[in-house]
Amino acid sequence: MDTPARRGPRRRSGSPRTAAERHAAMTWAQRLKRVFQIDIDTCTRCGGTVGIIASFEDPTVIKHILAHLDQQSGQPPPAFTPPVRAPPPELTH
Repeated sequence: MDTPARRGPRRRSGSPRTAAERHAAMTWAQRLKRVFQIDIDTCTRCGGTVGIIASFEDPTVIKHILAHLDQQSGQPPPAFTPPVRAPPPELTH
């Protein structure tokens, strides 16, 4: 039986694993779902299947994209801003 990471049961023989076997791991989508309960494979609007078409992992590319997006908007996206709340009662007097 294989695990989600496609590693399967442990080997009983002393033979070393191949490079492909060592690097077989869960996809980012599987990790996000497992760790943060974020399901990026399902559309939040219609419930349909979403296909991942790209994954950026190079820090230089990520910084470049984020800098470009920051220049375009000037403000962080609303999903990342903290919720608005009133000051604590002891400061309202």
